Parts: sequence; C-alpha cells; structure tokens
Amino acid sequence: MTANAHVHAHPGSVRKHRHSGIKRKWTPTKIVSALLLILSTIVFIFPFYWIMTGAFKIQTVATAIPPEWFPLKPTLSNWQELFKNPIWRWTLNSFIISVVEMIAVCLASSTAGYVLAKKLFPGRKIIFTMFIAAMALPKQVILVPLFTMLADFGWVNTYYGLILPAIGWPFGVFLMKQFAQTIPGELMEAAKMDGCSEIRLFSTIILPLLKPALGALAIFTFIASWNDYFSQLIMIRSTTMMTLPLGVSMMTTQSEFMTNYGVLMAGAALASVPMIAIFLVFQKAFTQGITMGAVKG
Repeated sequence: MTANAHVHAHPGSVRKHRHSGIKRKWTPTKIVSALLLILSTIVFIFPFYWIMTGAFKIQTVATAIPPEWFPLKPTLSNWQELFKNPIWRWTLNSFIISVVEMIAVCLASSTAGYVLAKKLFPGRKIIFTMFIAAMALPKQVILVPLFTMLADFGWVNTYYGLILPAIGWPFGVFLMKQFAQTIPGELMEAAKMDGCSEIRLFSTIILPLLKPALGALAIFTFIASWNDYFSQLIMIRSTTMMTLPLGVSMMTTQSEFMTNYGVLMAGAALASVPMIAIFLVFQKAFTQGITMGAVKG
C-alpha cells in the first residue's frame, strides 16, 4: 500500500524513470538526413520570404543588385498602390470560384469513385480506363473545343464557365476510387441488411470513411482552382470578373516600360494567404490521407 501510494503521489517520477533509459543516438545517417531536411526547408520557404519582404520595399530597393535581404526602410506604399485596384472584388471572385469548385469536385469525385470501386455494372473498367487516360491529357488540348462550347452556352466571362468544366476532375475520381476500394464490403452489406438505403449508406457510412481522402482532395482542388491562371485568362473578359492572381498579374505598372515589382509582390503575398489558410484547416485530414494512401496503396 505504501509503495502504491508513493507511485500515485509521484506519477511524474514514474514517467521519468520509464524514459530515462531512452537516449537518442545521432548516427551519421540521421545527421545528414536532418541537414538535408533543413536545407530543403530553407529552399522551399525562401521564395515566400522573398515575396513577403519585397512587398515592403520600394521599387529601387526591390530591384537592387546586390539585393537587400531584409527591408531596412519598410514602406506601405506598395500596399496602398495595390488597394487602388478592385482587389476585394478580385478576392471575392477567387473565393467563390475556388470554394464552389472544391465542394463540387469533392462531392462528384467521391460519388463517382465509390460507384467505380464498389458497384458492379457493364463497362466499369472501360470508364475507369477513360478517366486514367484523361489524366494524361493536357488541358491545352481541349481548350479550343471547350471555349467554343462555353461560348455557345453563353458562359464566357461567367462563374459557370470557370467552375463547371473543372467538376469532373479525373484525378479526383481516381483518388476517391482508390480510397473507396479499402472500405470493407461486409460493412456495406451489414448496413443494407439493417435496412439502410443507398443514399443513407453513402452519406452516413461511406463519406465519413472517405474523410482523409476528401481532405487531401479539398486542398488539391482549392490550390489548383486558385492558381488556374491559364483558364481564367482565356475565359475572363471584364475587370470585375477577374480573379486575384489574374488581376495582380495585369495591374497597372508605374510606366510603360517598368513594372512595379513591389506592388506585384504585395499582390502575390496577399494571394498566397488563402492557400496557406486552407492547408492549415485541412492539414490533419490531408496528412491522414497521404499516410493512408502510402500504407494501403
């Protein structure tokens, strides 16, 4: 009793005793791996750092050689110049297009992936093969017929023309189909024996099990839609319909022969914030999805 009381009185000492014998051994392989990871992190973060610091530099400093690695005299003039444009309208357009496209792609891809993975019907393998083939098809190949079709519908310079063509994303269907295959068929049969309808089965059982894959797909879709500069350049005709990346790239320059890089960096910094935010929101599901795919695939 005394020993037990002593243990309960000092739980921290027990944990300390358990972990006291564990020592980290830094082998040459671990040291090299850590150094490579640190170097890779610096390489990938540096462009973002350069954009963020350049947004607070005047034009002469932003283009100076040798470069000024940190703004010694930071200025807000770039941001003031940036917000002389309809920046909030461009941001709203980007959010509407990216969020609606993200939701629609996740819903359509999860439904199609579930059907292709768990339903038996004639031509299922042919349809899936067509999706795989479509993944290798560059967007530029179908741009002319797609633009002609959207022009016939009157959807050029509209949200419809920017959102609807992207809903049937082949990669999304492929990703969800691969994850849906890991769902046990016995679970679905048990739910049907209990009287569960097909819609209820999909909404209450299948979708929660596909949550990690949906998180990964949501991030991929949002980033792809937000950065889809090429399609937006072709489909958008008016300033009010411009998205943030497109508007930033077409902002008025200081003169006919000189680009205000400080303003462009401020616009690029503003455009990168939503992508970072959406990744942080779905980070847990994204990590689970990638890990599950690596283990089960």
